[in-house]
Amino acid sequence: MTLHDCPPPKAALTRWLTAYPSEDGNYGHLLLEQHCDCDDDLVSDFVAYFESAHADARAFFHEQIGIELHPDAGAPGPHVTYPTCLPSITRRGLFGEVMAGMLTEGYEYIGEHEWAIPVFLFRYHEDAEAYLFALARDEERKREVYGRRGSDFIALALDQDGDIERFIAGEAKWRKKLQPAVVAELMYGKKNRNPDTGELEHDGKGIWFQINRDIPAPHGLRQLQRLLREIDPDGYSAAIARLDRVLVVRNAEPLPRTDLIMISGGDVPSRKSKHSLIPWKVVPEEYTAPHDLQVVELILNDGEMLIDSVYDALWAT
Repeated sequence: MTLHDCPPPKAALTRWLTAYPSEDGNYGHLLLEQHCDCDDDLVSDFVAYFESAHADARAFFHEQIGIELHPDAGAPGPHVTYPTCLPSITRRGLFGEVMAGMLTEGYEYIGEHEWAIPVFLFRYHEDAEAYLFALARDEERKREVYGRRGSDFIALALDQDGDIERFIAGEAKWRKKLQPAVVAELMYGKKNRNPDTGELEHDGKGIWFQINRDIPAPHGLRQLQRLLREIDPDGYSAAIARLDRVLVVRNAEPLPRTDLIMISGGDVPSRKSKHSLIPWKVVPEEYTAPHDLQVVELILNDGEMLIDSVYDALWAT
């Protein structure tokens, strides 16, 4: 198994996106708008980062499932590979999570911390493993895949000794079109009919609810610690030791946290250029957690094509 070791393609991001950053106290907002088409050069620039992000899960899943990492093109039977063979909706969810990592490593967020992702947590996507296990043995077993539980994304800010100064965790979502109603459902939850009034109302179980109620040290930190112990226990000994103290049940050592909300998807005619989907001047009143908050909005014109082009190109040669 391998660590994530590919730097973000900053030159490609600069060529592709226009950034509108802002800060207010412990609240940071970053609006990113696409200003050039997704072309073969952009896909090529992204492939190395996406392969690095998925490398650990790919090796783990292929070993668990009993399939080759690089199958012979002439071999009989279905050629099942992770993540290429996952359903379209699942690949779009993964794209949002990888982009959260790329943007976190590639742009400056609130607090000006230097964020690093030792390894992505994709191997803990249990339903993806179950889906591929069945598909490798029966190519008719295609279905939708449930999302991975827990934080969509975790990164660390490490000091010069490799100890953890702070971590960032949160939600990263992709939607094909970012209409106001779609964004409202993401943030406030699905709409149900109120039996008393007959009106449709959000159920209150959206991103604001999830991020406000998250425990100070989420389960994803334990998953990350487990991977670091397995892959590079010596190189990350200080971080592993810190997480031991942070993750005890009683008298846990506090670890400073930044919350991340990343919304990515296709632009819509109703949104004007430079206009954000989430308020940027001051921290939204819906956010009640005691941490720093960073919101990122990634607004694309041809994101669906980019997702398919990138995922079809992974490990293609």
